[in-house]
Amino acid sequence: MCQMSVMVDKDGQQELVMENVTRLEVVEGGIKVSTFFEEPKTVSGLAIKTIDFLSGTLILQKAGKVS
Repeated sequence: MCQMSVMVDKDGQQELVMENVTRLEVVEGGIKVSTFFEEPKTVSGLAIKTIDFLSGTLILQKAGKVS
């Protein structure tokens, strides 16, 4: 099973949003991340920057920012 750590890139610093994420869904209010045992969390104003399947890490960045 593939569980991911979701991080936000803030000016080169990575801040943890949620660990052991099993589902990511783009919703009207932003990006909703879910785990097996925690309540889902929705983050807004962010877009996917990188998904590294090998390390199990997903990096989000401010929407509209290109790096």
